[in-house]
This record gives sequence, structure tokens and C-alpha cells, in this order.
Amino acid sequence: MSTTPPVPPVAEPEKTAHPRALEPVTLVVTVLLSVLGAVIGLVLITTLGIAPNTSVIGALIAMLIGRISFAALAKMRDPHRQNLVQSAISGSTFAAANSLVTPIAVPFLLGRPGLVWPMLGGAVIGLAVDSWVLYRVFDSKLLPASAAWPAGIAAAETIKAGDEGGRKAKLLGVSAVVGFVGSLFKLPTSAAGVAFLGNIWALLMFGVGLLVAQYAPGVLDVDLAANYVPHGVMIGAGLVALVQAVLMLRDRRDRRDHEAEREGGDAAPGEGTDAAYRGDRFDAGERTVDTRRLRRGLLEGLALFLVGAMLIALMGGVYSDMGGLGLAGWVLLAGVAALIHQLIVGLAAMHSGWFPAFAVTLIFLILGLVLGIPMVPLALLVGYAASTGPAFADVGFDFKAGWLLRKGAVPWHPYEMAGRRQQYIAQLVGFAVAILVVVIAWKPFFEDGRVPPVAQVYVDTIKAGLTDTHALAMMGLWAIPGALIQFFGGSSRQMGVLLATGLLVATPQAGWLVLIALAARVAYSRYRRRAAAAASELAAKEAQLEADNDLALVGAGLVAGSSLNDVSQIYKAV
Repeated sequence: MSTTPPVPPVAEPEKTAHPRALEPVTLVVTVLLSVLGAVIGLVLITTLGIAPNTSVIGALIAMLIGRISFAALAKMRDPHRQNLVQSAISGSTFAAANSLVTPIAVPFLLGRPGLVWPMLGGAVIGLAVDSWVLYRVFDSKLLPASAAWPAGIAAAETIKAGDEGGRKAKLLGVSAVVGFVGSLFKLPTSAAGVAFLGNIWALLMFGVGLLVAQYAPGVLDVDLAANYVPHGVMIGAGLVALVQAVLMLRDRRDRRDHEAEREGGDAAPGEGTDAAYRGDRFDAGERTVDTRRLRRGLLEGLALFLVGAMLIALMGGVYSDMGGLGLAGWVLLAGVAALIHQLIVGLAAMHSGWFPAFAVTLIFLILGLVLGIPMVPLALLVGYAASTGPAFADVGFDFKAGWLLRKGAVPWHPYEMAGRRQQYIAQLVGFAVAILVVVIAWKPFFEDGRVPPVAQVYVDTIKAGLTDTHALAMMGLWAIPGALIQFFGGSSRQMGVLLATGLLVATPQAGWLVLIALAARVAYSRYRRRAAAAASELAAKEAQLEADNDLALVGAGLVAGSSLNDVSQIYKAV
């Protein structure tokens, strides 16, 4: 079953140019909402330990601004401008909360405030490279636009419902109310929403992992986290996922197609296209990024991460603790860890909407302890790895939203690539605002004792160290089933990574909501298909499309309602 609602593109007038992110009105709205997003992210991550997805908030505010018939504000009625604004506000939220504040809190809590500024410089580099790599490789075989990216669907459906109204708006609105009310009663309704949007097999394993994490301590009297079971499963699944990704980079058929296309002189328009591109209209089966660009993007990312690691090492004085060979090893480990961290977090977010950044960072922390890395270099390594991943996933969500909104453009491909570029620029504006907010606010926040809880966990783990080889042995043991599940599930399902994500997230009741939503999704689809099958095969296919659209709206509404509740929690923190 498709992971993206295959809505036939609505005919639109021929597009000439996508709205620009740096247009005066759009830029002013973007900056103001980015400040709001950064403040929300900073406050909530340092008090409640959460970083809410504010893209829906940004889309709603942009819609309201567009209803103001004053001067140029009416331009904000354009869904594509609203997409630019929601991209920026979500980017500023996750950048401030996850990519910047959390890393710099590690040296501060370790009693080394002098390392905060070098760590902030490294975190900015990690954030910049994180978003650049996703921009380069989004809609490739590794990270296809047709995959779930659930928060992106929620943002797109919110914008479309506000633009079109009617039944779609009502269904989305009712679902959002259900999601919001459920969240008020501490139910993880976003998990149910994701189950209506993502790959069924991947989400089935996600739900199983959530249930095992919830009931294993009581039923089996086993503390999974204390025995490093989730971490081991993620290590095994992650290693296999990386091998699968490397195999994608060696796709010889794609290379032959590209060479044949060059010889024939019939290259597709736009950058990063592959041989599958034909015509001017949207085709869900086509990729805008070929294997060559995917390979180049990942190699560029690795090189830039290594440069960033070298700069952190020089600014943070790693050489004085480790010497020449130790410095080289630290730089290599930090660069590779940053790349692996972003890919694992990105793959998990792409399928499930959840990214286990904390747990994956903890894996590298434990690896550093096993290798005997001194305390300060280890803290910088952990902070650098933690700066990558969340922004990578968030940019993917926003690009997914834009991809859905731009389906009806004619000609589609150049408009899609131009829109994606403008979204990236809007994200950079949001990141710049987040950096400025963090530079101003980190010291008074930290001095007031308001630090991200996960950073405290990292520091406590660094100080405690490893007293025996229990952690290493358990992670090695449980890496085996994680690797096997990921291998047999294949790269398109990411079953091992999603099982580990469920084990690591361990949100109470989320597993039941995921499985119930999956059952409802399958039952509704079969009902609609069978009801129409008596008429004709074409009617059955159309019924399946309509069922997928309805389910996407329900899922998007649940995710949007849950996000609204997360943002509303700021009243508890101020």
C-alpha cells in the first residue's frame, strides 16, 4: 500500500516562478515566526524536555495573515508562501532546541563553560551540514519524497484544507480536535496519526517495539534500557541499514541509464534529475535526485563533517588531551558519527515521524567510553553528534509538504526544484534566527538551571563511565536480531530500525494506538475497495485512492492536533 496519498494532481495554471523566500513580505513574516519558533523550542526543551513540531502553527498563522486585506499581506494566501513560512518556523524550533542548545549544555554541565562557545561553533557547523546534505539527497532512492514523512503530510494537508475548505477541511478539523483532546489526556495521538500515513510493515514493527518496551519490565521483569537491549538492536539494524544505503550508491543500472542519457543528449531539465524523468506533469514514481547525486551528497556531507570535527578539536583543545594520533582518530570518529547519526535518525523519522536522536547519541557516547576517550573530548564528540539528525529530519518533513503542495504545477519538475530551493533558503533564515536567539539566551537560561534533561543524562553517563563490559556484551548480543530483522525486511521498510525506534522511544500506550490505527487503516481500505469492486476494477482503484486520501487526512489531523497541544504546553514553562 502506498505510503503517500496518491491524490490525482489538480490542474493548475502553468507556473512561471515559485514565490521567493526573500520577498520582503514573506521574509518579514518568516523572521517574526522564526523568532517565535526558536523561543518555543528553547523554552520547552529546557523545561519539559520536548521539542514540538511548530510547522502546523506556522501554516495556520500564515493563513490568518493571508486573510488580512492590507497592503501586500494578502500575498500570504498563496499556499506556497505558507509552505515557506512553516518550513522556517519548524526549522528554527528544532535548530534551537535540538541542534544548538542541547549540545552546548553538555560542556556547561560538565563544569567547562569555556567550551560552550567552541561547542556552539561546532553545533552550527553540524546544523548547516545536516540541512545541506538533506537538500542534496532528498527524493533519492535512500530518502524518497514518496515515503511517509508524516509531519510533512500533516503540514501539507493543513495548508490544503485551509485553501480549499469543504469536506477536506471538516475531516481534518475533526481529526485535529480528536488529536488535541487525546493529547490533553496524555494519549500519544500523534502515534495513531502516523499509523495512517506511513509504511505498514515499518509501523507494525514500530508498534511492536513500543509494546515490548512498555510491558517487558512488568511481564518479564527485565529492564530493557538497563540491559542495553534497545541500543543493541539499533546498532545491528543501523549497521545493516548503512550497508543497504551503500549498496544503493552502487546502483549500476542507474549509472548506465545516466550515461545513455548523456550520449543521447536528452537530459531532463533541472538539476539532479534521473533518467526516469519524462514530460511536464507530476509522476509519483519518478525521482528528482539520481544515484550519482545521492553518492556525491553523502560524500560531501562526510567531508564537511570531518572539517567541522577538526575545527571543534582545535577550538576545544582536544590535542592537549589526546595527542597527534588520538586527535586524528577523534576527528575521524566524530565525522563518521555525525553522518551515521543523521542517516539513522532521518530514516526513522521518514517512516515513523519519530526520531530517536537521544538514544543514537547515547550509543556513540558508550562507544567513546569503551574506546577510553578522555572526558572533555568525549563531551565534545557527544555534543557534535547530537547537533545532527533532528534538523535533517525536519527539513525532510518540510520538503515533503512542499512536494505534496506542488504536485499540480505545470511544468512540474522545474517548479518542484525551484520550490525546494526556496524552502531551503527559508530554512536557512529560520536557522539564522535560531542561532541568534540561542547566542542571546543560553547563558541566562543555563545560569537559572534550565538545561535540556537529555544533556544531563549525557553528562551523568560520561561521569559514571563504564565499570564493566556488561554494556558492550549486551549491545553486541542484541545487535544480532536487530541486524537480521533489518536485513530480511529490506531497505524500503526499515523494519529493524523502526523496531529499535519503538524500543528506544518507549512511550506508554503508543504501541496500542499504532496497532489499532493500522487495523482500522487496513479494514477501511478493504471495505472501500470491496464495495466498489462489484462495479469495475477501475472503480475499485478509485475507491482505494479515495480511502487513502481520507486516511491521510485523519492521520494528518491527529498529528496536527497533537503538535498544537505540544506547543500549548509553553504556558507550563513560562
